[in-house]
Amino acid sequence: MPIQIRKLDSSQDGFQQSLDTLLAFEAGTDAAIEASVANILADVKTRGDAAVLEYTNRFDRIPHGGAAEMAAFDISQAELQAALNGLPSAQREALQIAAQRIRAFHERQREELRGFTYTEPDGTVLGQKITPLDRVGIYVPGGKAAYPSSVLMNAIPAHVAGVAEIIMVVPTPDGVKNQMVLAAAAIAGVTRVITIGGAQAVGALAYGTQTIAAVDKIVGPGNAYVAAAKRRVFGIVGIDMIAGPSEILVLCDGTTDPDWVAMDLFSQAEHDELAQAILLCPDADYIAQVEESIAKLLPTMPRQATISTSLQDRGALIKVRSMEEACEIANAIAAEHLEISADNPQQWAERIRHAGAMFLGRFSSESLGDYCCGPNHVLPTSRTARFSSPLGVYDFQKRSSIIHVSEAGAQTLGRVAATLAYGEGLQAHARSAELRLKPQP
Repeated sequence: MPIQIRKLDSSQDGFQQSLDTLLAFEAGTDAAIEASVANILADVKTRGDAAVLEYTNRFDRIPHGGAAEMAAFDISQAELQAALNGLPSAQREALQIAAQRIRAFHERQREELRGFTYTEPDGTVLGQKITPLDRVGIYVPGGKAAYPSSVLMNAIPAHVAGVAEIIMVVPTPDGVKNQMVLAAAAIAGVTRVITIGGAQAVGALAYGTQTIAAVDKIVGPGNAYVAAAKRRVFGIVGIDMIAGPSEILVLCDGTTDPDWVAMDLFSQAEHDELAQAILLCPDADYIAQVEESIAKLLPTMPRQATISTSLQDRGALIKVRSMEEACEIANAIAAEHLEISADNPQQWAERIRHAGAMFLGRFSSESLGDYCCGPNHVLPTSRTARFSSPLGVYDFQKRSSIIHVSEAGAQTLGRVAATLAYGEGLQAHARSAELRLKPQP
């Protein structure tokens, strides 16, 4: 049966309502999941290691009756290095090349994030000091699939930022360890790897246990339980984001091979039935060609069922009046991944204000960014690119203001501060400033 992908035309009545409906995704807050996560977190906070051990043995079906102590979940640096050395050479080289490119990009990013100071005429020194977080936790999924690329994308920016301790948690259902994930941890400079997952791992990282030190921030994707747990511990620790399903928006002028565009749409649709893949194009004939490519290529995809459901439920092929209008719609969608597959893509990129990552030109497939271009693949979803950014070195740093007021500066600033403080009814604030004032001649 041919796939029924939604087709919209920006010139037709009801287009905006149809687009709003298409984009109306909100991460679910399943009551049963929320209740379960709340109980697990409370238990981990109270019982520490004992609770983590119990939940991990149960949920991950640890063989041979389960682990008897938390130490069984730790993976040594020697084992990580052995995993790296044991990979087929092609896999090892691919990981190393990807890591080198990711590191190079984030080192450049760090150079742009230096602190500063400046001195005013009266000798007052103001500025900003940037320091890394002390300890971070990285969550790496380990259920339906393994993601060594996520290890690199989360750990390398932390390492580049100067984080002293990088603690990675990764579930190992049935006790099975993915060697590429372990190898990626060795390459990325992860300090400690613990084979635990789920809400109990998030709780252990947030609260600390007898054997796991509490972290300052938790980053990395996970399932609904992990997302719910991250949401609940935010404020006790920092988090990167609550990620929704993956998204791709292709803005095309009709000059790219339609097979390429169809496969780019597939590349996100294959993630999840809730993933979203949208094409914007002013050429109706070209849209028809892409639709033909979708029908032709879909049967060749191992994840055909997932792609089909994603495209039918949340995908769309949208005919726009012009590339200028396509850019306006792209800003409204604020997609996680935006491909501008066109001649002279830079002219259209200048019109884009909201996107997690922009891929310019027909050779810049989104999949390259997922693995090895260098910029981070942890990106804002669900239209949050309107106000948030990709994961980066800055997520593992904090800024402290520097205020060194000179005696002369205190005379001027003290009077200003006192006036404002009295206006707010905060007399101690005012007197604190006034005590440093010299008597008027």
